[in-house]
Amino acid sequence: MKSLVILITGATSGIGRHAALHLAARGHKVIATGRNPRALAELEKATPAGASLETLELDVTSKDSIASAQGAVARLTQGAGLDVLVNNAGYGALGPTELITDEDMRAQYEVNVFGLMAMVRAFVPQMRARGAGRLINVSSLGGLYTLPLFGVYNSTKFAVESLSDALRIELAPFGIQVSLIEPGVIDTGFTDRSMVEASKYQRPDSPYAPVLDHAEEMRRMSDKTAVGPECISLAIEKAATARWPRARYVAPLRAQIMVGFLRAMPTRLADFIMGRIVGFTRRRLAQSSAATPPSLQLQGR
Repeated sequence: MKSLVILITGATSGIGRHAALHLAARGHKVIATGRNPRALAELEKATPAGASLETLELDVTSKDSIASAQGAVARLTQGAGLDVLVNNAGYGALGPTELITDEDMRAQYEVNVFGLMAMVRAFVPQMRARGAGRLINVSSLGGLYTLPLFGVYNSTKFAVESLSDALRIELAPFGIQVSLIEPGVIDTGFTDRSMVEASKYQRPDSPYAPVLDHAEEMRRMSDKTAVGPECISLAIEKAATARWPRARYVAPLRAQIMVGFLRAMPTRLADFIMGRIVGFTRRRLAQSSAATPPSLQLQGR
């Protein structure tokens, strides 16, 4: 198997960290990037003996940081550039879509969408000039089906899906293959950060308070069905090394079945079922004592 030079964004935790270690152990030259120097140092210590893994501080929302990373990649590869770019950096803000502030919404798009595209613009031109390369964008099942309370996060993943579909066709004549990775519920701590984001909107006077209180219970139920990140690392490896990589890799399989099942239903029926699972029922929401819409209390928009 040919050794590839692979850069992974958001490699300090979760899927990115596991994928970096997995690919390095498989003999590839991995450049693992992230914003947390301590986490990067810990990643280096966890690298298997004999594996090739370099760490690099990178903030995908900073032009200067990306420019610095370009220079570092040029040095690390003696000017050859990347074989594979894995756009994994991202996070999810959880909360009632009506109440998500402009600030939180923009932050989601800066990392999940604009940061991804900034990396594409920085590293794809060299692939295009060489006539070969792989672009792997980590999306989500939330890019295929929108879940209540994840409206803003899911919208960023819908954007990643659309951008990737366009890039796949536009870059193919230049020898660059584009794949999407669409994880289901993975045990990575992702939901923990999402719950921290949700806590900003978990106010007693919110009309959504009963649902947000129920969200913690849903998190625990979701965690019980989560699988390890191994399946996603394997999907990324296939997308990076297969002669003819698939356009989409959904993992685990049961997640693909669930989305297919929901899409096959009439929309009203799917909405009815999802609303009751998450807690969006008149009876539950009637427990709120809110009198004034919090959207008027949060901030000027």
